[in-house]
Amino acid sequence: MELIPLGKSGLSVTRPAFGALPLQRLERGEAVGLLRAAADGGINFFDTARAYTDSEAKLGDAFDGMRGRVIIATKTRGADRAVIEADLAKSLEALKTDYLDLYQIHNIRDLPRPDDGTRRWETMSELKRKGVIRAMGVTSHSLEIAREAAISGLYDTVQFPFSLLATREEEDLVRSCREKNIGFIAMKALAGGLITNIPAAFAYLQSFSNAAPIWGMQTEEELAQFLQLAVSPPDLDADMEKAVQAEREALGGRFCRGCGYCLPCPQDIYIPFIARLDRLLRRSPWRQYAEKDWVERMRTAKTCLHCGDCATRCPYGLNPEELVAANVADYENFMKEQGLPDLL
Repeated sequence: MELIPLGKSGLSVTRPAFGALPLQRLERGEAVGLLRAAADGGINFFDTARAYTDSEAKLGDAFDGMRGRVIIATKTRGADRAVIEADLAKSLEALKTDYLDLYQIHNIRDLPRPDDGTRRWETMSELKRKGVIRAMGVTSHSLEIAREAAISGLYDTVQFPFSLLATREEEDLVRSCREKNIGFIAMKALAGGLITNIPAAFAYLQSFSNAAPIWGMQTEEELAQFLQLAVSPPDLDADMEKAVQAEREALGGRFCRGCGYCLPCPQDIYIPFIARLDRLLRRSPWRQYAEKDWVERMRTAKTCLHCGDCATRCPYGLNPEELVAANVADYENFMKEQGLPDLL
């Protein structure tokens, strides 16, 4: 399995790596089995977060007694020293370890810097000096902030959404991280499940030698596919370039990435999913969206107050209110076509 250095962090991680957000959907024993199978298959890098409900605890159970075999990254949303340290204590307990390989400030909307009054950067630096964490990083859905983090040199790693749908500016971010010797971790490598051509997605990411993609896996079949791709990685040749282009054309240039920056919504509208439901309906098993919980979410979407707050927070310049309204209409039409009229 290929190993790449994660910038100046001193960590060497496998490609592929394991994104542990989907583990929330699995029973404990099932998740532990999947994680151990991934480690036995050669994957050494596992990325989770304090915000991913019981994901950390599942990693802790899976790797208890084999800590030295794996590199574990987790995240905190702490806005000050006290919360960062409290989150760290909870993460260490859940993960059954006394150190973290990589600790990241999660989903930042401004770059923590020395002397900015929050003590976030100073707290992370102190934890690193003490050896409680080996490396420190940030994650963001904002290209501007991710670029700022890479240029600043204040962090060992930057995690940012990156897939075959990337713009030229986003590709430049990856190259900038390589030039600055900053580890680049690619989240949402399948664009939140919208990309269905896995070999094309894999080949595209492999073409960036410093990118460490974390693939969200929740079944043995998905794991087996990524392990096989790691053994025989596809080339980004002419045919694969055509496949990449086909995915780009099918999904369009401007779409909701599901980052959640638009939240909270005063009406509790499930914006990050409803805003891209047209694509999900046609690229994943659709019957789940006819179940009671999804019908209720779609009904709630009709209660939009048109306050416009979500649009002011979207890092991609989209208008979530318009996307939600369009997707509610598309949902109703789609369900009628399936013989399920009047769900809403």
